[in-house]
Amino acid sequence: MSEAVTPKLAGAARWLCWFGVLLVLLGLATGAFIPLFDSARQGLAAHTAGVQNGILLTVLGLLWRHLRLSPRVERVAAVAGVFSLYVIWIALVLAAAFGTSRSTPIAGAGHQGEAWQESLVSTLFGAGSVALIAAILGVLWGLRPVRAASE
Repeated sequence: MSEAVTPKLAGAARWLCWFGVLLVLLGLATGAFIPLFDSARQGLAAHTAGVQNGILLTVLGLLWRHLRLSPRVERVAAVAGVFSLYVIWIALVLAAAFGTSRSTPIAGAGHQGEAWQESLVSTLFGAGSVALIAAILGVLWGLRPVRAASE
């Protein structure tokens, strides 16, 4: 396709798409290691989350040009989005490797990590979850309806 027909991604949009596709690749690669994890069920969760989180980042990148955000809020939302989705994937990979279960009682059933491992995984999940909420709130704010000039 010619450049005139294909819109180019720039700035945060391109950055989000790049990190999204990379996370899809990392999620797919995680699938190859499922049998090697202490908790195979959590390995499957890490594989699935990596692919899904990568797709979400890519979708956010493609959606980015439609957001109405100040440069500061745009930066915070983009960084929080990438940080959160990678940290949640890392937490799941570590949960699978360590065999923790406090943060993932269903997927981790029958497993229990050492106290520091459980704490690390819980902290990562907590940080990732808070950052993800911040990112999604920023995106929702950027998608707010435009008021007509007559209102």
